[in-house]
Amino acid sequence: MDDCSQSRYQVWVLAYFIDNFSPFIFEFRQGFGIRWYGFAYILGFLFGYVLLKRLAEKRYCCLPPDQVGDFVTQVALVGVLLGGRLGYILFYGLGTALQDPLSIFRVWEGGMASHGGMIGLFLFTLWYARRHKLSWLSLGDNLAVVAPVGLFFGRCANFINGELFGRPTDVPWAMQFPKELYDVPPLADRAMAMARSINPPPGSVEQLIEQGRHDPGIQALFRTILTPRHPSQIYEALLEGVFLFLVLWLARTRFRAPRGLITGIFFVLYACVRILSEMFREPDAPLIGGLTRGQFLSLFLIVAGLGFIAFSMIKPSFESCDEAASNPSN
Repeated sequence: MDDCSQSRYQVWVLAYFIDNFSPFIFEFRQGFGIRWYGFAYILGFLFGYVLLKRLAEKRYCCLPPDQVGDFVTQVALVGVLLGGRLGYILFYGLGTALQDPLSIFRVWEGGMASHGGMIGLFLFTLWYARRHKLSWLSLGDNLAVVAPVGLFFGRCANFINGELFGRPTDVPWAMQFPKELYDVPPLADRAMAMARSINPPPGSVEQLIEQGRHDPGIQALFRTILTPRHPSQIYEALLEGVFLFLVLWLARTRFRAPRGLITGIFFVLYACVRILSEMFREPDAPLIGGLTRGQFLSLFLIVAGLGFIAFSMIKPSFESCDEAASNPSN
C-alpha cells in the first residue's frame, strides 16, 4: 500500500463509530445500578400492555380489558423472562451453565434467546387460555402483534451493550465493538500490550473496555485494532421490531383475519427476517450445516407458522369485531 492510500485508509478508519456505551443508565456504585438491558424489558412490557389493552377494548382480542394487566405481568415473568432465559441456556450457554450453574440466575449480564421466549409464550398462553376458558389462538394472535415492540427494545439494548455484533465489513456505516476483545484472545493480548503505555494502565480486558468509554487514548487504540463490523443489532431492531410490528398491526386492525393466521404470519416473517439478519451477524455458536444457530432454529418456526396458517384456513373462527364487521345488521 502506498503512502497516499495508507493515509486515506487511516482517515477512513477514524470515521468508524465505536460502540462503547455504558450498560448503565445510572450507576450508584461500581457494578450496581439501573441497566439499559433491564429498562428495555420494562419499556417492552409497558408498550405491550398499552397496545394489548387497546386491542382488547376494540374487541380484537378475546381477553377482557380489565384482565390485560394480570395477563401481561404473567406473560412477562413466566413466558418471556423464564422462557427466554432457559432457551438461551439450552441453545447457546449449556456448557457455561454446567461449569457455573449460578450463571443461570445472572440475567442482568444478558443472555436471553428470542426463540426460547417464543416457546415460553407458546406454552404459557396455552395454559392461561385453558385456565380462563379463552381462545388460545386469539391470545396468540394479539401477542404476536405486540411482541415486535419488545423485540425492538431488546435489540436496542443489545446495541447499547455492544453485544451480538455483526460480521466484518467495510460499509460506510460500519462500527467497532470493544467487546470483540472477549471473542478474539490474540486481539485482546495485542490491545493489552499496547495499553501498557497508558496511565494508568488497565489490569484486565474488562478494565480496558471500561476505561475506553471515557479515555481518548484507549479510544484511539481501539480504532487501530478493532474490526469494522455491521451494526447487526440495528438491522434486527428495524426488521424484527419496526417492520414486523407495522405488518402485523395492519393485518390485525385492517383485515378480517381468522384466528391463528396472524400467529402463523408472525412465525414465518420473524423466521425470514431472522435468517436474513443473521447473514450480517457474527455467529455466536457453532454452525449447523452451514447455518447459524438462529437460522437453524428459525426453520422450525417456518414449519410451525405454516401449520397455524393452514389451520386458520381449514377451521376459521373470528374475533367479535370481525363478526360484527361481517354482519352489519347486528
